[in-house]
Amino acid sequence: MSCAADLVHTAINNPEVVCLYVTLSRNNAKKIIWPELKRINRRFSLKLTFNESDLSAHASNGSIIYCSGASDRTEIEKFRGLALKKVYIDEGQSFPNYIVDLIDDVLTPALMDYAGSLSLIGTPPPIPAGFFHKVATEDNEWSKHHWTFFDNPHILDKSGTTHQALLDRELKRRGVSLDHPSIQREWMGKWANDTDSLVYHYDSEKNGYTTLPQAKWTYMLGVDIGYEDADALAVIAFSETDPNTYLVEETVTKRQGLTELVEQIESVRKKYAITKIVMDTGGLGKKIAEEIIRRYKIPVIAAEKVRKVEYIELMNDALRSGRLRAKAGSRFAQDAMKVEWDLDKSTPDKRVISKRFHSDICEALLYVWRDSWSFTYEKPKQALKYGTKQWQDEEAIRLEEEAEKFFLEQEEANKDPF
Repeated sequence: MSCAADLVHTAINNPEVVCLYVTLSRNNAKKIIWPELKRINRRFSLKLTFNESDLSAHASNGSIIYCSGASDRTEIEKFRGLALKKVYIDEGQSFPNYIVDLIDDVLTPALMDYAGSLSLIGTPPPIPAGFFHKVATEDNEWSKHHWTFFDNPHILDKSGTTHQALLDRELKRRGVSLDHPSIQREWMGKWANDTDSLVYHYDSEKNGYTTLPQAKWTYMLGVDIGYEDADALAVIAFSETDPNTYLVEETVTKRQGLTELVEQIESVRKKYAITKIVMDTGGLGKKIAEEIIRRYKIPVIAAEKVRKVEYIELMNDALRSGRLRAKAGSRFAQDAMKVEWDLDKSTPDKRVISKRFHSDICEALLYVWRDSWSFTYEKPKQALKYGTKQWQDEEAIRLEEEAEKFFLEQEEANKDPF
């Protein structure tokens, strides 16, 4: 990986500086760049020492390379105060809006001591929008660099197969052509509108709303437990007099304990008079749910996870028809533009969600949305104008039905019991 080589080169050639690699989560950093740093160290006998607890690589000249994650706004604060020489932000296309604060308020000031540099890297997202797209296509203050799958010099040595042969095999496997949006994005590094690669089909014009309409609402809560220690709560509202389901409140919190989670649940229960709580009880979530029920007497229902892809498609149908609404600035709306299908692992019989970006709030909403009864809504029949032909036809049918009912009741009443 080129950024790993650049970080190492900077560290060993500049004494007592700090270099930083940031991606969406610490786990991603450990999987993506940590092994590369170790491989470079072994190959060139650089004598770097590695600290697994904080993912730091130390050079003999006092320089340090830190590998870290910034999965929410609170995590960007940990980079304040560092005097940085070089920074890489990886998976730039998947960062939420707080990436602007991370760059402008935290990292840029930290780079001033050494007149350091910051690189924002990633692949084009399914929707050509957001900060990463703006930087890459509009902002002239950033230098632009672009490469494709064919620019990777190690493909033939590692795979024993040419670039073109690998691409042809992938095109054949997926039954698509070179101009398919996902191929253009992932293989050619080009911007392409690729909504089919998105798991959730949110559209701000069709699904956005500003104010909850007046109605008698029923509220339910969806809870997703601790993907990398993050808990997500999604409150939905639906009514017999409205065809839509509304996401009215959402909360995503990292590294909180059971007590804090229960306090959040209790808070929304009181605020919205929650009628049902649907929770992910898979893995550790099962023990947490049982503890919440036993210790705090909070009723929790296990989320249906076996048919997850089916429910995603049903929820997408609600999004396409405008029957599921979420505010345009909501976390769900932002995350829905980033959660993708893993096209390499998916088959016609099984679709797999990519691990590149995980959304806790999308999961929480999915769990609770399927229990919403808004789909039973029936549009009230419009009263017919008295005296019109349509009114006369309807009235004739009504009178016939009443007469038939009357005579059946008379027949039953006069029937000989013996």
